[in-house]
Amino acid sequence: MPNHVAKVIEVVGTSDSGLEDAITGAVERTAETVQHMRWFEVTEIRGHLKGGKVDRYQVMLKIGFALSEDE
Repeated sequence: MPNHVAKVIEVVGTSDSGLEDAITGAVERTAETVQHMRWFEVTEIRGHLKGGKVDRYQVMLKIGFALSEDE
Protein backbone atom coordinates (compact mmCIF):
# COMPACT_ATOMS: atom_id res chain seq x y z
CA MET A 1 0.00 0.00 0.00
CA PRO A 2 1.45 3.39 -0.96
CA ASN A 3 1.99 6.17 1.54
CA HIS A 4 -0.67 8.87 1.37
CA VAL A 5 -0.31 12.55 2.16
CA ALA A 6 -3.25 14.71 3.17
CA LYS A 7 -3.79 18.40 3.74
CA VAL A 8 -6.07 19.72 6.48
CA ILE A 9 -8.05 22.96 6.41
CA GLU A 10 -10.37 24.58 8.93
CA VAL A 11 -13.82 25.89 8.02
CA VAL A 12 -16.75 27.26 10.01
CA GLY A 13 -20.38 26.40 9.32
CA THR A 14 -23.42 28.22 10.69
CA SER A 15 -27.10 27.29 10.78
CA ASP A 16 -30.19 28.53 12.53
CA SER A 17 -31.77 25.06 12.47
CA GLY A 18 -29.17 22.79 14.11
CA LEU A 19 -25.69 21.36 14.36
CA GLU A 20 -26.18 18.80 11.61
CA ASP A 21 -27.20 21.51 9.15
CA ALA A 22 -24.17 23.61 10.14
CA ILE A 23 -21.86 20.64 9.52
CA THR A 24 -23.53 19.62 6.27
CA GLY A 25 -23.52 23.18 4.96
CA ALA A 26 -19.83 23.64 5.73
CA VAL A 27 -18.87 20.34 4.07
CA GLU A 28 -21.01 20.89 0.98
CA ARG A 29 -19.80 24.47 0.47
CA THR A 30 -16.17 23.40 0.89
CA ALA A 31 -16.69 20.60 -1.65
CA GLU A 32 -17.46 23.28 -4.27
CA THR A 33 -13.80 24.33 -4.26
CA VAL A 34 -11.82 21.48 -2.65
CA GLN A 35 -11.43 18.10 -4.31
CA HIS A 36 -10.65 14.69 -2.83
CA MET A 37 -12.09 15.41 0.65
CA ARG A 38 -11.84 12.32 2.85
CA TRP A 39 -12.85 13.15 6.42
CA PHE A 40 -13.98 15.86 8.84
CA GLU A 41 -13.67 16.46 12.56
CA VAL A 42 -15.80 18.88 14.59
CA THR A 43 -13.33 20.77 16.76
CA GLU A 44 -15.57 23.45 18.26
CA ILE A 45 -19.28 24.01 18.80
CA ARG A 46 -20.58 27.49 19.53
CA GLY A 47 -23.86 29.30 19.31
CA HIS A 48 -25.51 32.67 19.39
CA LEU A 49 -28.24 33.48 21.88
CA LYS A 50 -31.06 35.92 21.34
CA GLY A 51 -33.72 36.69 23.92
CA GLY A 52 -32.52 33.85 26.14
CA LYS A 53 -32.92 31.27 23.34
CA VAL A 54 -30.62 29.62 20.83
CA ASP A 55 -30.61 31.77 17.70
CA ARG A 56 -28.03 29.88 15.62
CA TYR A 57 -25.39 27.18 15.82
CA GLN A 58 -21.79 27.42 14.70
CA VAL A 59 -19.28 24.60 14.25
CA MET A 60 -15.59 24.65 13.41
CA LEU A 61 -14.45 21.71 11.31
CA LYS A 62 -11.14 20.32 10.23
CA ILE A 63 -11.49 18.78 6.78
CA GLY A 64 -8.83 16.44 5.42
CA PHE A 65 -8.32 15.90 1.72
CA ALA A 66 -5.91 13.87 -0.36
CA LEU A 67 -3.40 15.63 -2.54
CA SER A 68 -4.33 15.01 -6.17
CA GLU A 69 -1.47 12.63 -6.96
CA ASP A 70 -2.36 10.46 -3.93
CA GLU A 71 -5.82 9.39 -5.00
